[in-house]
Amino acid sequence: MEDRQDQRAQDHVLIIEDDERLAGLTRDYLEANGFRVTIEEDGARGVERILAIQPDLVILDLMLPGEDGLSICRRVRSDYPGPILMLTARTDDMDQVLGLEMGADDYVPKPVQPRVLLARMRALLRRLDAADSSADTRLAFRDLEIDNATREAWLRGDRIDLTSAEFDLLWLLASHAGRVLTREEIFSQLRGIRYDGQDRSIDVRVSRIRPKVGDDPHHPHRIKTVRSKGYLFVKDS
Repeated sequence: MEDRQDQRAQDHVLIIEDDERLAGLTRDYLEANGFRVTIEEDGARGVERILAIQPDLVILDLMLPGEDGLSICRRVRSDYPGPILMLTARTDDMDQVLGLEMGADDYVPKPVQPRVLLARMRALLRRLDAADSSADTRLAFRDLEIDNATREAWLRGDRIDLTSAEFDLLWLLASHAGRVLTREEIFSQLRGIRYDGQDRSIDVRVSRIRPKVGDDPHHPHRIKTVRSKGYLFVKDS
């Protein structure tokens, strides 16, 4: 574990947050844990800064002056491949669902607990390294191919537009084809946290992935929901 954390010590994090005190405290905590941090307070400059800096990870506040976090996330997603961690001040899960639909990889509610934030960041960054240690880097099904080394997928030869979080979930399910993965297992693998029985983030991602891999959202044949358990990626017969 220590080797992995040391390896990530120089990762560059861009914080887009208009609360100067929160941004400063977060920067100090992350720098104390070995990260390089840049702060941007103006939402209107968020897109420009993300695309120019191309940081290893973005911490993006939902409510910003100039341009809100949802809009920023949507606009950069096709040109920024790194993880986006969204901060939300509201407990209503609609904000969290919208963030995930716009391409955010994870979210942390305010008030931010530094250790929780750090754990979520490390989980996101570890996922980017998974391809380096994966024995099987390419999976092929009837009309679907998934390459973990390039983090790309193709349906009938056409490249599928997937967010980083969507690719991670698709790869996890496909690499365990034929076995039901519980929500607890998925949360542990992808987010490094326990499933609380209420979080809908995985369900939102599955609903977005299904049509992209040629699945019928109402009668899925590739990624099936197993009631009260989780999800099953169906092997080719």
